[in-house]
Amino acid sequence: MENKINAHNSILDLIGNTPLVRLNKIAAPLKGNYYAKIEAFNPGHSSKDRIASYIIDQAEKSGVLAPGNTIIETTSGNTGFSIAMVSIIKGYECVLAVSSKSSKDKIDMLRSMGAKVYVCPAHVSADDPRSYYQVAKRLHEEIEGSVYINQYFNALNILAHYKTTGPEIWEQTNGNITHLIACSGTGGTISGTARFLKEQNPNIRIIGVDAYGSVLKKYHETGKFDNDEIYPYRIEGLGKNLIPDATDFKVIDEFIKVTDEESAHTSREISCTEGIFVGYTSGAVMQAVKQLNAQGEFTKNSNVVVIFPDHGSRYMSKIYNDQWMSDQGFFDSKNVEEEQQVQYVK
Repeated sequence: MENKINAHNSILDLIGNTPLVRLNKIAAPLKGNYYAKIEAFNPGHSSKDRIASYIIDQAEKSGVLAPGNTIIETTSGNTGFSIAMVSIIKGYECVLAVSSKSSKDKIDMLRSMGAKVYVCPAHVSADDPRSYYQVAKRLHEEIEGSVYINQYFNALNILAHYKTTGPEIWEQTNGNITHLIACSGTGGTISGTARFLKEQNPNIRIIGVDAYGSVLKKYHETGKFDNDEIYPYRIEGLGKNLIPDATDFKVIDEFIKVTDEESAHTSREISCTEGIFVGYTSGAVMQAVKQLNAQGEFTKNSNVVVIFPDHGSRYMSKIYNDQWMSDQGFFDSKNVEEEQQVQYVK
């Protein structure tokens, strides 16, 4: 008798086809209908699984990657985790240059996945030799048989989402989507998804979310890189101090900026109202939706899809830590510290 077991060959088979979930309580005051694409359902708990798997597959097919090679990447955490996961399955060494702005949780996770991690100062210019961009380039030059993924300037970053995230959202909404709201860091997620959706219906509004302290919004509006826009901010994986080639500005209709503080509180609000334990950038995208609603962007017939990029477990030492929130000044007169929920019995 043939032994038939219904199992996947590896965890990589679980990448993609993430669910679309209606947002109810947090969206109740807003005009329109709201749906979240929950990328934490990927096995590596973020949308970056899609690009890690796709880029590495393409590198293997083209002969760029060979057995015994080392994969090097620049990351704020999520892409690194996904690359480390894929590297384990495929048998590559993994070396990551990580921004010091990344949460301790993310850095610990990267090390737990067998990656060698170089933590680089976040608040230096992109061309500073200490920046994670330059450290990754140096490591690539020094390590024989290494391949640098370079997600910020890799067109495959866009193509991965064009081939997966875009078609999934189009099918899940039966083509009735009117708005896509997504954070923009490397720009691959929003660009690839938007490119596909615009091909199906050019009237779909694509709105990117940027951070104060980032250059993306002004560059989109003026075509000019303004160094005066750059200053430190806390949100990870959102905004940039350079212009990534992986951002297709032509398919993005508008950018909107959000603050660190409001994004942090909105992340916590999503978790407490929808039961979806989300990361910092998910709060940022939902905060952008609130601002856009106040500006009159939506009608009662709007079908708005937001992308929630990752899972809240990666931010336990940050936005879900009351002491960190207090240290940032995020518990102020507007957002007072909640009544202590944990009671210790002596």
